[in-house]
Amino acid sequence: MHSQWRDCQAWSNFGLPLSTTSNEAAKMYDAVVAQYVGVYSDKSVGGIRKALGTMTEADPNFVLGSALANILSVCGTSQNANTNDDIRKSIDKMMMMMNNNNITARERLHVEAVKCFAEGDMETACSKWETILVDHPTDIVAIKLAHDGYFFTGRSEQMRDSTARVLPHWNKHMPFYGNLLGNHAFGLVETNLFKEAEDAAREGLDVNPYDAWSTHSLNHVMEYTGRHKEGIQFLNSTLGTWDKCDIFASHNYWHWAVFHIDRGEYEEALGIYDQDIAPRALKIKGMLEILDATSFLYRLELEGQNVGDRWQDIIELCRPHVEDHVIMLNDIHVLMGCLGARHTDLTKKLMHTLRDYVSQLSKQHKSGVFQDVGLPLCEAFVAADDGDYAKAVDLLHPVRYKVVNIGGSHAQRDVFNLFLIDAALKSSENRHRKLARCLLTERKAMRKNSPLTDRLIARSLALHVD
Repeated sequence: MHSQWRDCQAWSNFGLPLSTTSNEAAKMYDAVVAQYVGVYSDKSVGGIRKALGTMTEADPNFVLGSALANILSVCGTSQNANTNDDIRKSIDKMMMMMNNNNITARERLHVEAVKCFAEGDMETACSKWETILVDHPTDIVAIKLAHDGYFFTGRSEQMRDSTARVLPHWNKHMPFYGNLLGNHAFGLVETNLFKEAEDAAREGLDVNPYDAWSTHSLNHVMEYTGRHKEGIQFLNSTLGTWDKCDIFASHNYWHWAVFHIDRGEYEEALGIYDQDIAPRALKIKGMLEILDATSFLYRLELEGQNVGDRWQDIIELCRPHVEDHVIMLNDIHVLMGCLGARHTDLTKKLMHTLRDYVSQLSKQHKSGVFQDVGLPLCEAFVAADDGDYAKAVDLLHPVRYKVVNIGGSHAQRDVFNLFLIDAALKSSENRHRKLARCLLTERKAMRKNSPLTDRLIARSLALHVD
């Protein structure tokens, strides 16, 4: 892992000069970047928050440092300048700092991109980061932030192509090269280039065995190609490396548990949840951990498994986010938590505020993922929870090919495919049972080696269809 923090001169030598005269600020900026890109907490600098504080103390007018602090706040809280007054004030302060200081064109684009992202305009933000990369292809912050923006909006091709464009400018002796390969591998696997993705991920691990994104990308390759047993063995044998990336470890544990669910090994999956996924979620309280926990429990219940009272701890993590409505992928997982815990009041609150938000968008003549996909998706989950499976199918099936726009990975969104199949199998409508068989035929063609798919096919064949 990169730990030789670069001072002002070192950043200039790397072709990315910083508009600060404080070597301490420059070094702590590097420390924050390393932890963000490597998804781990470095105890030598006290973690990301402490490093951010030290950076700001060293140079309160470090504009690019302010931009980095703001974007990490937005990504970490699942809120933005439209929903959070503190974030709005911080963005306004950043813009004032930019206007009052002489900074580089690259830094100015970063600041403008962060403002766009914080105001919900991820497309423009990504465009500005891509503009940076035309002249500065080694700016790992621009690379990673564009990657995250594409991830949040389900733009897999852009995620893949963005890293492909800059790779020729890198080499294995540069900081974060292994991390870059891991991110590139993820874009490849999300566009079904499995061999290329595996090659890139394994090269990333050769350069940096601790790169959690390379490990993560291999998880996706193995899941999509039906290599569940190999995935379990891989994660077990490399546990000592990727587990050190504490900010992302929970998600790799989630993949480990999902491998077991597909194989029908429910006790093993629950063991991983109880020992690793749930404790990390309760400690970190981050959105990724909430997504991992809610998705895991919901998948198990779709498999007919009793998860006991496990939802009750998770609902307390979901509670602060029922009115966020910033990233649709987050909203639907928070809804899973409300439904799983049988918390009617929170479910009603989430749905009421979501409908109000969509109504506001409509009045402003703005359509988008919340209106076109998010609301019907959430209403489908509520309908199924009420026992109206036919309504759930009729809500979700027409928009199933638009669900990609809520963001996330194919693996994360697969819970919606499984939900639709389950609802179709449980529907009282004969047409839906026929639809379930069609969906399963399609799934079997894409996932030939999935025991979970075979179990669903067996369920379907046991039903009478006219």
